[in-house]
Amino acid sequence: MKNWNRCQLGLCLVAVFARSAVAAETDSPPSPPTNAVPVALEALVVDVVEHNPELNYFRAEVAAAHGERRTASTWANPEVATTLGQKSVRGGGLSAEGVAWSVSVQQTIEWPGRIPLRKAIANHQIRLAELGLAQFKTALAGRTRTLAYNLFAAQEKAAAAQEVADRFQQLREVLVQRDPAGLTPLLETRIIEATELILKRKSSEAALETQAAMLELNQLRGGPWSRPLKMQSARLAFSAAPEPDALLMAAQTNNFEMQIRRAELEQQGFKVSLAQKEKYPAFTVGPYFSQERAGDREQQIGISISVPLPLWNKTKGSVETAIARQKQAETSLYVTQREIERRIVQNALRYQTKLSEMAKWRPESIEEFRKAAELADRHYRLGAVPIATYVELQKQYLEAVEALLDTKREALEAGQEIQRLTGVDFNAVTVKEETK
Repeated sequence: MKNWNRCQLGLCLVAVFARSAVAAETDSPPSPPTNAVPVALEALVVDVVEHNPELNYFRAEVAAAHGERRTASTWANPEVATTLGQKSVRGGGLSAEGVAWSVSVQQTIEWPGRIPLRKAIANHQIRLAELGLAQFKTALAGRTRTLAYNLFAAQEKAAAAQEVADRFQQLREVLVQRDPAGLTPLLETRIIEATELILKRKSSEAALETQAAMLELNQLRGGPWSRPLKMQSARLAFSAAPEPDALLMAAQTNNFEMQIRRAELEQQGFKVSLAQKEKYPAFTVGPYFSQERAGDREQQIGISISVPLPLWNKTKGSVETAIARQKQAETSLYVTQREIERRIVQNALRYQTKLSEMAKWRPESIEEFRKAAELADRHYRLGAVPIATYVELQKQYLEAVEALLDTKREALEAGQEIQRLTGVDFNAVTVKEETK
């Protein structure tokens, strides 16, 4: 009889474990592939900046600007003109016929100063293309670093949420096996079931954030969508930012957007000068040779010059347009400068606020919260901890993990934005990789 009871008990345990495994497979959110090799954050940034397919567009833009520079410094091709005909001469009862032909080579000469102005405009176009490439690389590195940390943070959130959700699930399965005697145990079971559903939803959302960050990172580095990616555990160390006045001064010379606007303004000034010089006509000059054979042979050798008569000033509209574009460039530079200053001050305040917030934390706080959550789970099963304390500790542990990761992410974004806007590398964020 005892053996039969032991067999029944063993079958019940097997059934409970099987049910738990099936529930875990059906209810758990999608997780990143386990065969992914952990990648260091900075190594991923280097990989993306090296293999991003969009960089080819900006490199081609630089090559196109160099082609325009070559075209701007090239003279117009000389023109060769020739005539061939029959000549007849009659006079005094005499007549003669023969061949008449001529050939000339003509070269168009630009008004002095036009070609240097076109070269200057083309040189500024090269400068603009190179600034665009450098700006994109800087923004790409910052975006990659943010996405990589988002991927790491989402993985950490998903792991913490799954840990707490599993704890509630195991507790619920134990309580279901019991016969609830009274109203209080029944209500406690319902509280645990509801909390389990909420935590599983958080775990699913964190897993979706992980997938979204992984997909965008694969897109940035030109890899297939399905390539597995897992981040190494990263510990971020933050440095204090310089004073706002120093940052604003640095942005005057280092900010990419302001450099682009200044280059556009200078380029537009050359375009105004070129439009003003366009009212002076170009002239054509070149040697010619002609010969006629009609009785006698006649030859002519000389130089021909042709100049259009500027009776109508067709460049007046072009000059007005160029001057208007120059005023637009001046306004754009002023507006951009004001916008950059606002964003620098805003991000500096945000960065300093996040640093002050993190300075109040103890490094061991998260680990202590985790241990407290485990301790509450054990003592609740023994009846030493009330349900309210148990649920609150589990939630607070999860929210503390999320708050820590989100605050670091916001500080990372603000610090990188300050460095991008000012060009001052004050080591805002130092990434120290850790292998779990």
